[in-house]
Amino acid sequence: MRILEKVYDVPVGVSALEKTSCLKNITPVDKLRWHKFNVLLLTFLSYASYHMARKPTSVVKNVLHQNCTNLTPDEGVNITGIEDTWCSWSPFDGEDASTLLGALDSAFLFSYAFGMYLMGSLGERINVRYFLSIGMMFSGLFGFLFGLAYWTNIHSLAYFIIVQVLAGLFQSTGWPGCVAAVGNWFGKSKRGLIMGIWRSHHSIGNIAGSLIAGAFVEYSWGLSFAVPAAIIFSIGLLTFVFLVPDPRAVGCPVPIHNLELTPSNSEEIVATEDGCKKIDDQDSISVSRSTSNSSHKDEKEQAISFWRAVQIPGVMEYSFSLFFTKLINYTFLYWLPTYLKDSSDTLGSQDAANLSILFDIGGIFGGILAGLLSDMTGMSAFTCAGYFILTIPSLFLYREFGGVSPALNVSLLFLVGFLANGPYALITTAVSADLGTHPELKGSTRALATVTAIIDGTGSIGAAVGPLIAGALSDLENGWDYLFYALMVASALGLLLLTRLMINEAKARCKKNN
Repeated sequence: MRILEKVYDVPVGVSALEKTSCLKNITPVDKLRWHKFNVLLLTFLSYASYHMARKPTSVVKNVLHQNCTNLTPDEGVNITGIEDTWCSWSPFDGEDASTLLGALDSAFLFSYAFGMYLMGSLGERINVRYFLSIGMMFSGLFGFLFGLAYWTNIHSLAYFIIVQVLAGLFQSTGWPGCVAAVGNWFGKSKRGLIMGIWRSHHSIGNIAGSLIAGAFVEYSWGLSFAVPAAIIFSIGLLTFVFLVPDPRAVGCPVPIHNLELTPSNSEEIVATEDGCKKIDDQDSISVSRSTSNSSHKDEKEQAISFWRAVQIPGVMEYSFSLFFTKLINYTFLYWLPTYLKDSSDTLGSQDAANLSILFDIGGIFGGILAGLLSDMTGMSAFTCAGYFILTIPSLFLYREFGGVSPALNVSLLFLVGFLANGPYALITTAVSADLGTHPELKGSTRALATVTAIIDGTGSIGAAVGPLIAGALSDLENGWDYLFYALMVASALGLLLLTRLMINEAKARCKKNN
């Protein structure tokens, strides 16, 4: 179908703005800046909504399975024989509740990981605007279907698993599409800082999801899913109307991705970088696979194969390093509210959800600093390694001393989020974009979605394993201790996988200094 072809048409919203004073009379430089801001804003909102829509599961766990001993049932409700479980939601009211809840997480995340490999290849072959919009609207649909179980009294484990699997599959459209769109508009200069700031959408989405889900969880947990579902569906429509995923659609130049261009090529691109010359007066520009970019007019851009993508230097190392950093981050994403409630005699479900946002607030600052350090040093592997090293003692300190006082709990939780999110943010943004525009690809931007999907898909397997381990360990005696030790080991393994890349960076720095 033509609608699924790699066609960069001008969205109806942008087309309307171009016919008004908003974009009609501005200079080419301002037009370029406006489009870049528009892409950053829309992809920021898009991926924040993806994370917001997946967050309610971790919040609602505390009411799907809870200790009902000290709760009072409604008048007329017979709880004889089920005094400890009457307020839980079947099938999560038994002794295996934690395992079943862990299985829900894994159903979503393994589906998400599988979808990453599939969607990455698909995302570079079709229009990113359609790709993202469809993914967001279906993600909203399946989020709503999970919440619908509350009002329709559904207690089938199979129903919840199927909804989670389908939600994970459509959620996997988000990251390849967003990174491809942003990478198409921004060159390599200061990419780490730009994407470090932009990457905070992950934490912003988690915070919004926690607050929204927490606001409804204690009296109508169906709304904890339905409200985020409505928001991501609405932003999907907004994306469809306004997102321009490729600068060529509106006659703007393709940015510099390879800083090792020849002087003649570099001059050619810089000369057009400051402005947008309209290529065609029509509202759409079809970019076929033989379309040439501004820096490689005689070379065709082709979709990269999976095998060629994994052979790009650094892809495999960063992929498996991301496996371990996502294992850490997603364990906190899905189980932190439960851990906080289990570790306190005073925190309710809503309070635990609200407190858990400190991990994500710390993550915002940690991700931005990681991007800034990467830009300043040009050494992404060393930057990630520093974060991995410091994450290990921070996890130990939080487990041992987080319960001493509320102030210490807040401070240490912020610190863990700050350090754990650094490698996660850097690898999934600036590093993925750098590898997707590696010099070996000769300036082609078509590899961005595939490389991003391989790296984040591998990481997402770790994201699925972490919550599964947490579910199995949380009910054991000293189970939380074992879990934190496992997370420390994961951080150490993530560090070791970067050894070769750190050696290469050190050699390159010494060669440059000499």
